[in-house]
Amino acid sequence: MAWYAYCIGEKQAFPELARHRKPVPMESVLGVSGNQVFLYPASDLAVIVSEHNPAETLNQKSGVDHARVIADCFQHSTVLPFRFGTVFNDDESLRKSIRSNQRQFLSNIDKLRGKTEMHLKIFVDDCCGKDTDKHLPAEGVGREYLSNLRESAARTRERQTRARAVSFQMHRLFMPLDEEVTCRLTESGKMILDIAHLIDRKCVARYHNKFSTTSAMMRECQMQVSGPWPPYHFVHRLTRTGHAQPAQAVAAQMAVPVGPTAISMPDAVPALA
Repeated sequence: MAWYAYCIGEKQAFPELARHRKPVPMESVLGVSGNQVFLYPASDLAVIVSEHNPAETLNQKSGVDHARVIADCFQHSTVLPFRFGTVFNDDESLRKSIRSNQRQFLSNIDKLRGKTEMHLKIFVDDCCGKDTDKHLPAEGVGREYLSNLRESAARTRERQTRARAVSFQMHRLFMPLDEEVTCRLTESGKMILDIAHLIDRKCVARYHNKFSTTSAMMRECQMQVSGPWPPYHFVHRLTRTGHAQPAQAVAAQMAVPVGPTAISMPDAVPALA
C-alpha cells in the first residue's frame, strides 16, 4: 500500500499511539482526495499519512488539503512538513526512510519545539523607477552598450541596498529568533520583500501588535502579515544544513519554500519544485 506523507511529529503528542504499534486513524481528519489520515508510529516519531492511489492526479485542492492537515497537526505537536506530493510506495520504504534519518528529525524537532513562523510581505516602490531598465542587445561592445551595462549594475546595487535597509529595519523592530528573506521586482514597478520570521509561539500576539505599530509608522511601504504557520522555511534550513544518513530520500522531501512563500500560505501555489 502506498502512503501519502504530510509531516513528522512527536509520538508523545498523540496519546492514541501509546498502546498501538500500527497506524491509528486521526479522528475527523481527512487528507488529500478525502482519504482518512493516519498516525503512523515510528519509534519516538509519528508520521502523518493517508492511503494513496498512485494513479490519482494531485491538483490545487490537493495542495490546500496537504497544508490543512499539517496545520491541524501543528496544533498538537512540533511538526516537520513534507513537500507537497511526497509518497512512500509501501510500509517498508516508509519505515526505512524514517529510521535512517531519525536522529536528524529528532534534532530538528527539538530545535523547533515551541516555535512558529510568521510571514511578512512588504511592497516597496522601486527606488530606480519603473521605466529605467532598458533591454540590452544580445550582442554589442560599443560605448552605449557598456554605458547601459554600468547603469544597470548601478540600479541593481541601489535596489539591493534599499532591500537590505528595509530587511535590517524589520529585523531590528521584530527581533526574530531566525529569519529568511527574499526580494523580487514586479512588472508594476515595486519590490516585494518576503520575510519569514521564526518566533516563540507565546509571542504571536506581541508580534501582531508590533506589526500594527510598524505598518502605521512605515507609510511609504505596504505591509501584510500572516501566521502563525508551521516553520516551513526553517525546516528547509535545518534539512539543508543537517547531516543526514546515507538514505537521504526522505530528508530531501522535507518542505521547502515555493519561491518566496510556503505552500500553506493563502496566496501561494500549492506545488513544490
